[in-house]
Amino acid sequence: MYEKTFPNKRFKHTLNFLEKHISKDETILDLGVDNPFSKIMKENGYQVTNTHGEDLDLDFSTVTNAKVDVVTAFEIFEHLLSPLNVLTHIKADKLVASIPLRLWFSPAYQSKTDPWDRHYHEFEDWQFDWLLEKSGWEIKDRAKWTNPVKKIGIRPLLRSFTPRYYIIYAERKAQ
Repeated sequence: MYEKTFPNKRFKHTLNFLEKHISKDETILDLGVDNPFSKIMKENGYQVTNTHGEDLDLDFSTVTNAKVDVVTAFEIFEHLLSPLNVLTHIKADKLVASIPLRLWFSPAYQSKTDPWDRHYHEFEDWQFDWLLEKSGWEIKDRAKWTNPVKKIGIRPLLRSFTPRYYIIYAERKAQ
């Protein structure tokens, strides 16, 4: 997935946000298979396990059975047809999640070779907030950042000041 570029800026912002809200003695279930960022979390002292590549639209067993304090989901929900289902099945009381924001000047991402590497949703921030609210979460903190690229053109210029990533820290609402 990161054959040509490594998202250093995104990973730095994500780690800083995680460290702001989650202590290293809390256990984490990271949605998605073991990946470069889950390795970064482990290298920084977090206790992380990952899901195993199951289709989270259909199989919530790992999420439901996990005995963890926190669930993280970094650039996962845009790949699901119905993120509401997995969000409602999370048993942990804390959630840290990020998504790429919908860009009005760029179509939704679709890999031509990997059917798992496609965005079914590209959210606006208010849509993601609403999804979290409907699934029983209360957002406690949020942040956005840009993703400039080193190219010339109108879209690269727009990327220099248009937020591309959105991250939230949320807690499960009291029942």
